[in-house]
Amino acid sequence: MNEHILNFLQQQTCASMCVVDDQGKPYCFSAFYAFNPDAGLFYFKSSKGSHHAQLMSGHTAIAGTVLPDKLSKILVQGIQFEGVVLDHADPLTQKVSGYYHKKFPLALVLPGELWTVRADHIKMTDSTQGFGKKIIWSRNS
Repeated sequence: MNEHILNFLQQQTCASMCVVDDQGKPYCFSAFYAFNPDAGLFYFKSSKGSHHAQLMSGHTAIAGTVLPDKLSKILVQGIQFEGVVLDHADPLTQKVSGYYHKKFPLALVLPGELWTVRADHIKMTDSTQGFGKKIIWSRNS
């Protein structure tokens, strides 16, 4: 994965994500995330009874964005991603607690369920590399 994408994702803390319901209606939510650069995985914690958790149990396609924690109106940066929510039994979900709680140790005392999103496609806009610069990463490339 491109180092600009990795550095950006590891410096930020919050992603907005979108899933769909049975009728194809989108539902967006925000979550604090940790990113596993070796596997291209986003980890986040959410209440088991939340609406988005219920939707993710039946619909694994997910898309999202990550903006800088501190926005600059001059130097535009941001990530758009697409991926899938992995089943809790998937072997790639085994390190979720270590990654997530290392970044957010206070989350250990908060109730909730840890989730894993496998990023399959990432597009970064990074004007620090030149106005409107786009950096594309795909798991299949």
